[in-house]
Amino acid sequence: MKKFILSFVLLFFCLGIHAQLDRSIMPKGGPTPKIKLDKPKEFKLKNGIKVLFVENNKLPRVNYLVRFDRKPIFEGEKAGVISLLSSMLGNGTTSISKDDFNEEVDFLGASVNVGFGSASAFTLTKNNERVVELLSDALINPLLTEEEFEKEKEKLIEGLKADKKSIDAISGRVSGALSYGKDHVYGEFITEESVNRVTFNDVLEYHKNYSIPNNVYIVVIGDVNYKDTKKLLANKFGSWAKGKVIENPAPALTENVALTEINFIDLPTATQSSITVTNNVDLKMSDEDYFIALMTNDILGGGGSGYLFKNLREDKGYTYGAYSSLGSSRYGVARFTAGAKVRNMVTDSAVSEIIKEISRIRLEKVDPELLKNAKAKYVGSFIRRSESPQTIAGYALNIKLNNLPEDFYENYLENINSVSEADVKRVANKYLKIGNSRIIVVGKGSDVVANLEEVGFPIKYYDEYANPIAKPIFNKAIPDGLTASDVINSYIESVGGKEKLESVKTIVMKAEVTIPGAPFKPTATSMRKFPNKYSFEIQANMGGQNVTLSKIKFNGERGFNEMQGQKVDFEEDQINKDKGKKGLFDELYYSDDQLELVSINSVNYEDAYKVKVTVDGKVSHRYYSIETGFLVSQEETDDNNNVVTTNYGDYKEVNNVKFPFYMELPAQKLEFSTTSLEINKDLKDSSF
Repeated sequence: MKKFILSFVLLFFCLGIHAQLDRSIMPKGGPTPKIKLDKPKEFKLKNGIKVLFVENNKLPRVNYLVRFDRKPIFEGEKAGVISLLSSMLGNGTTSISKDDFNEEVDFLGASVNVGFGSASAFTLTKNNERVVELLSDALINPLLTEEEFEKEKEKLIEGLKADKKSIDAISGRVSGALSYGKDHVYGEFITEESVNRVTFNDVLEYHKNYSIPNNVYIVVIGDVNYKDTKKLLANKFGSWAKGKVIENPAPALTENVALTEINFIDLPTATQSSITVTNNVDLKMSDEDYFIALMTNDILGGGGSGYLFKNLREDKGYTYGAYSSLGSSRYGVARFTAGAKVRNMVTDSAVSEIIKEISRIRLEKVDPELLKNAKAKYVGSFIRRSESPQTIAGYALNIKLNNLPEDFYENYLENINSVSEADVKRVANKYLKIGNSRIIVVGKGSDVVANLEEVGFPIKYYDEYANPIAKPIFNKAIPDGLTASDVINSYIESVGGKEKLESVKTIVMKAEVTIPGAPFKPTATSMRKFPNKYSFEIQANMGGQNVTLSKIKFNGERGFNEMQGQKVDFEEDQINKDKGKKGLFDELYYSDDQLELVSINSVNYEDAYKVKVTVDGKVSHRYYSIETGFLVSQEETDDNNNVVTTNYGDYKEVNNVKFPFYMELPAQKLEFSTTSLEINKDLKDSSF
């Protein structure tokens, strides 16, 4: 009977709800969620360290965030010393070796990270005291050795070399330098020359002068109590002696250009263009416009629903993504940027469309539904982030460092939701300086400049280090009567002559491979046998064992590609292409009807003849130095219609034939430096 009554009541309740529910009416949103963040307790150690403490017993863990409150430091002719010092910190202490330090941190299930401007640690509560001891030791007594300095210096220089032809690295470097000036703390950049000027003593001096407790904040959030934490920090950080504070000047805001202009940097190897529309802004987190600026930027280019993304990717298909950023700074020195990386042929159109969308948000009132969705995204993201102790620590520091009201984050969502359509239009006009912007374009001048000139903005030219230059000559006139066959014959003669090349039946090459950021130095072995057999293998020493990273082989009839143990046989198209090879030097077998002399281009800052080669319907372009006749670059289209560029250099003679001892794949950031090369070595067919 009880079961029957219960079932009846439930049925009646459900039917009642169903009868009253009108599904045609959109449910009303609830009130803005209230975020209540625990206010940190504060105390100060005798050496000046300021501590912000929040007890959180939800989980048995503790988070520490350390922040040095310093003004930005201008490094000048020794730019790179901070980067080197930062990379050396957190790798052991004067009492614990690097390996022992890292092993103990791992054993404790903790993390300890130390840099020049900040540090952090995470630990389970039971290991709290030891982790704080490791953190304080790493900050106060870091292990700074000349051997480690030389290693980090070499790594930094290798990274800079790899970035020399990186479209992203050049764009970032030049954008900052032109926006602020190279003598500005936000405009200077690191070069090989500046790194080579840095000495080990410079690193020690920077640590001595700037790693002092006077201006340090420590935020503690977790399952520990106030009294114990105060005692622990006083004990572990109390020995950190005060020092003399070096007062660097606060960065000043640089004026924007009087009229919008295009700043073009020619990168002859670029297969796409990097576009950055930018102007400087005076915006702080404490300003009344801050929350409106967040919404304005989100609507313009904050993600997949932004004006820029929908236009340049979804509508035009110019790029994989187009975004914007409206920055803020405690000093009121920040930038607005909007941009994308696009195909060469649409560079001018992409510039026009970016300008169009910036103008749109300035001139048109934003759609209320779009603004509503942008707010909802921020509300959800803020609530999720607020569950993280690391985020809460960052909030506590932001309030101190940016002079924010104590209830800044408690009122965050309310301030977001109060933004109106009129607010967005006003702030867009205030901070997006469409008439005073730099349009910084890094790309292949011979492909894009002619069309860029039609966009309507004046163009100024710069090199890859932001130095002004005269307009380069992108397509020089081809000498009368010169043919593509003449260029190919010149190449053949420059590397040894037809007879010598035809005598080469096998080539065995070994090379060192540079992969930026890789903790190992791979080696490559290439073997080729007349007419079309080849083998290419990359290996690396890991844990004392040689591990094959990739392998490609073709025996004249079939081939395969193997990577990480996964073997894939060649498809018919690839087999037919490789079967069609007639020998080891392609130039010996080109016919006049396969060649076209297209232009004279700048390649790696030297003039070269561009020759279009069409073989079995496949088109590639090869660039031959006017001065030496050598092949300096080639462009081929892969199966995904991506242009793959290969650069060649450092030609050396082996048995009267010259070979390039340097090869680069800029898109993949791979470099091959030949260590040995043999020709006409006996190779068995089984090797392929």
